[in-house]
Amino acid sequence: MSQLTNGDAWQNLIKLKNKYQKLSIRDLFDNQPDRANRYSFQLDDLLIDLSKNLINQEIVDGLMKLAQEANLSHQIQSLFRGDKLNYTEDRPALHFLLRDQSSSPFILDGKDLKLPVKRVLQQMKDFSQKINQGQLLGYTGQVIKNIVNIGIGGSDLGPESVYLALSDYANPKLTIRFISNIDHDNFYSVLRDLDPAVTIFLISSKTFLTDETMTNALSAKAWLNDKLGPESFKDHFFAITTQPFQAERFGIVSDHIFEFWDWVGGRYSVCSAIGLIIAISIGWSNFQEFLKGFYQIDQHFKTTPLTANIPVLLALISLWYHNFWDFRTEAIIPYSYHLSWLPTYLQQAVMESNGKNINRQGQVVDYLTAPVVWGQSGTNAQHAFFQLFHQGTEIVPVDFIGFMTSSHDNLKHRTKLLANMLAQAQALAFGQTDQVVDVNRQFFGNRPSNIFLAKSLNPKALGQIIGLYEAKIFCQGVIWQINSFDQYGVELGKKLANQIENQFYQSDHNFNFDQSTNLLLDYINNKPEF
Repeated sequence: MSQLTNGDAWQNLIKLKNKYQKLSIRDLFDNQPDRANRYSFQLDDLLIDLSKNLINQEIVDGLMKLAQEANLSHQIQSLFRGDKLNYTEDRPALHFLLRDQSSSPFILDGKDLKLPVKRVLQQMKDFSQKINQGQLLGYTGQVIKNIVNIGIGGSDLGPESVYLALSDYANPKLTIRFISNIDHDNFYSVLRDLDPAVTIFLISSKTFLTDETMTNALSAKAWLNDKLGPESFKDHFFAITTQPFQAERFGIVSDHIFEFWDWVGGRYSVCSAIGLIIAISIGWSNFQEFLKGFYQIDQHFKTTPLTANIPVLLALISLWYHNFWDFRTEAIIPYSYHLSWLPTYLQQAVMESNGKNINRQGQVVDYLTAPVVWGQSGTNAQHAFFQLFHQGTEIVPVDFIGFMTSSHDNLKHRTKLLANMLAQAQALAFGQTDQVVDVNRQFFGNRPSNIFLAKSLNPKALGQIIGLYEAKIFCQGVIWQINSFDQYGVELGKKLANQIENQFYQSDHNFNFDQSTNLLLDYINNKPEF
């Protein structure tokens, strides 16, 4: 057994699971008249209801002991102090600096790291305002109206999901597009109706070496060259990267480079210059509100005792289900059309951060780490997979995310949408068995969920919601004793892809891979359409 699973807190939680294996959410409410109030928390205009979970005070106390045994409070302070928690890459994780609203400096290794952050934020502000005021001109002297972000992973999922979430705040005079997939169909579908004379490209890549991004960037360069000539490149290409010299090698002029730093993980970079396309689309004041939402969560996470710390509670409840109840997946269901991409964005945040099997001691773990995260927007999800939620053999804890108003408010639509969200959470928790004759219509309930309820889907609320998940992920990584800030698992497939790609250009076709890959390569290379 590992140090974690052999610890007193872990062993106590095993006993609590055995003791409460028939715990009933219905009984918990019947026996605790103030349960909804006791397990609900309000932060600004955001209400988080945790009452429909398989927890009682004894279980919460047991989970808190696990957090204390993991020295979670100390690790939270280590994060905000700038300790090198990303130990495999020997650097800190300082994404919180990107949205720090305080006036105090942040000194690390003798340097105030907030100074370069402020410099880049000012650069982003100036550039976004220049575009929104119609002052940025392309090679032909026409006003830029189309902005295309080329990136992948954290350089695409964050910006695109946030842009879609806040599209009601977007400048209608601008066209915002994203290219991420190396599939040329993505590239073609984005550019086919755009006028190159009024189009710019933001090449977003931490290293400026990512194969998919640079392949698409080269294709964009060729597209622009074909339409406007090679001299147009310098006016239409901009870079967002931690490696400015690589961007300059690509040909991008230094004034067009927006920097961020290696202490920002890709999936935590939406508040950095990677979020430039968000600032352009929704305007600088709204982007500042977005950062403010993150900052409020950072302050709550940093200063609130564990027992009332919302991301800590979210992390512990999730861990309780995953490691002790064997619930292997979690669903994120936003009851908002604009948040359709949020589950995809959070998939990366959760599974790339905590999808690890090696602990801080370099040992293979003997417990589950990251759950599989999935989801879709409601009410569409109700007609896709909620049948499994209600009556399937897999129990899936659900995060419901809802808003009391919308930008295009219609009372009838709004009340129906909220009623559906509340009803689904109620049905999952309490089911329906009384006076049911047909066994096929029985719903046993006792299926847990959380509800996040905000006043509206505005920039600050979105920053708060994403910030809660970021902090939750960190807490779980600490308890699981893994590094939430590296992603070596992404690299092997890319290395093999390069080896396989080279075989497409070998005339002898003498492949030296496994039998299956050799067969598939042979099949592809012998087809005349390839």
